[in-house]
Amino acid sequence: MQHYFQFLAHQLKGWPQQNYYLFFFSLGCQVMTLVGQAITPLTILTFIGTTLGVLCVLAINAAKSVNGVLGVLSAICFIITGYAAKNYLSIFEQLAYVATLDIPVLISANWNVNMAAKIRRFTGRSWVIALTSTVVIYLVSGWGIGTFTDDPRPWIDAISFAISLTAGVICFLRFNNQYIWWLASGLAQMVLWFISFRQGSATLAMFINSSIYLVNDILAFTISPWYNEKERHRVMAQETAYVGQLAHETH
Repeated sequence: MQHYFQFLAHQLKGWPQQNYYLFFFSLGCQVMTLVGQAITPLTILTFIGTTLGVLCVLAINAAKSVNGVLGVLSAICFIITGYAAKNYLSIFEQLAYVATLDIPVLISANWNVNMAAKIRRFTGRSWVIALTSTVVIYLVSGWGIGTFTDDPRPWIDAISFAISLTAGVICFLRFNNQYIWWLASGLAQMVLWFISFRQGSATLAMFINSSIYLVNDILAFTISPWYNEKERHRVMAQETAYVGQLAHETH
């Protein structure tokens, strides 16, 4: 267990500097949002969830697998926030993240070790499958949530859910094309949570959180190991050295 906590601490190190800058900018925005409104259990929970959620997406951006732990904790907060706002598909979105990203990362030793060395790119067939899946999920989930619940924004909720669910699966399969979906997901979530805020169903913190996610996704195309070859080799070397150090300590 001690080695596992050491591993998690290591996974928070060695990120591109821009990731740390974005985290502290996000933290400042969320603190100002929190103290600028009535402080309730829901706003505090939202603050905790958004803080952990930003750390989670920044970890993915940096090709660091600490996102498993961070994702589970933030998902619990976001599920409660989504239920309070009646954005029911955002609940399923978080459950999908836990199923496709967090739990596999937590239980798969292979996925955790040197993720940067396992990054892949789409083929033509992969593009067709991913795009078709997104459209099908959108249509089915939009119809289902609009028919069987009182979700006031079923089709906006559905597009965010469909894009995010597909992105989660693409990320788990280690395709760097996930960031096209994450970028679209960030835009869709900004629309969803802004409308929810305007209609009095959510706090402004969720809109700010989606905005930070969007900035993170844009950064990924420039500095992340998923796209930046130089950064990928740096992270691979860092992870290889760490694994070697662990092997030395356990003998």
